[in-house]
Amino acid sequence: MSTFLLPVATLWLREMVRFFRQRSRVVGALVQPLVFWLLLGGGLQGSFHPPGAPAGVGYGEYAYPGILAMVLLFTAIFATISVVEDRQRGFLQGVLAAPVPRPSIVLGQALGCTTLGVMQGVILLPLALLVGIPLTPAAALQAIGVMILVAFGLTSLSLVIAWRLDSTQGFHAIMNLVLLPMWLLSGAFFPTTGAPVWLLWAMQVNPLTYGLAAIRRSLYLGNPAGAGPVPALGPSLAVVLVFAGLAFAAAVAMAVRKRA
Repeated sequence: MSTFLLPVATLWLREMVRFFRQRSRVVGALVQPLVFWLLLGGGLQGSFHPPGAPAGVGYGEYAYPGILAMVLLFTAIFATISVVEDRQRGFLQGVLAAPVPRPSIVLGQALGCTTLGVMQGVILLPLALLVGIPLTPAAALQAIGVMILVAFGLTSLSLVIAWRLDSTQGFHAIMNLVLLPMWLLSGAFFPTTGAPVWLLWAMQVNPLTYGLAAIRRSLYLGNPAGAGPVPALGPSLAVVLVFAGLAFAAAVAMAVRKRA
């Protein structure tokens, strides 16, 4: 157990230390989604009512859960790019050459990035009260639990890409091609109600759609109707669990195939 857990704890701690030493990452991962939400919510508040949303729900309130998902997404991108940088600097080769299991290396990286994303999501949770979401302690705790699962799945998927690529330019290109469309098609920017059939299918097969639905259901725990026409909590959590498990397994498989 010590052979497995020690690398996990070491890599997790390394992600924490590196994050807080790089203030630009703190600002980029947290402030950028917040500014995006303020500009987007403020600009569309008076001109766009989300189809299917309950009466009285403005665009700022509708977009808030999507901004939480965006924080998790951006953290996954910014944090896992360190895998590419570690390979260029030779650190990753040293880790791979060490007598430790490859799954423990991936788990340490995934837990570190997940912790960073959830920490930033927790910082933004009180803003729910400002937009009219009836956030209760129980709803906040449930939302944090869902964010942990979503962040772990997104981080694991990012690790699959990061372990395969050797350049930061290629990493950013693939991230923009894969993860950002996942966020746009999750119901964060616009709901499934009224979407064209081809777009509706893309949203329904998107695992982040169910992750965001679970976040919405959790935030509106005391008022289920306020979440709008999104998938139920139980099926959404099941999809997120399967997605996180498959993404982590794929990241482990990629790490096992990688030579030191």
